[in-house]
Amino acid sequence: MTKEKILRDFMEKIWNQQQKELVDKFVDESYHIYLDTGDNWEGKVLNHEEFKERLDFSFRSFPDINFEITSAIEEENHVAINWILTGTNLGKIGELPPTMKKIKTNGITIYHFNGNLISGHTQVFDRNLVTKQLGFL
Repeated sequence: MTKEKILRDFMEKIWNQQQKELVDKFVDESYHIYLDTGDNWEGKVLNHEEFKERLDFSFRSFPDINFEITSAIEEENHVAINWILTGTNLGKIGELPPTMKKIKTNGITIYHFNGNLISGHTQVFDRNLVTKQLGFL
């Protein structure tokens, strides 16, 4: 199985279908968030339980969160994807109240692999656009 296929399955099952019980099938026990500006976990190394807590934060804020992968490039121990993120803000984001508004944004994530497990990511997307769409700016 290619790393791109593993990553596509990860995005579909873990993020889009919210099957957190499969985290250990896809994610290395030490998951490093190298760059993800504005993410509370940026620079941290997460174990499986901490990774699930990070998922819960997103799922509570956007219960219908969905990533559509528009392109992918695989290289030895990395897979880079372009994606479109959609969702409806039905839960608090930190201390901010839910807005009931829909978001749509795109971004790029480079996923790092250790063997066939995803061991971290480097990500860039326009969080200001999301903030505007939610009405906070």
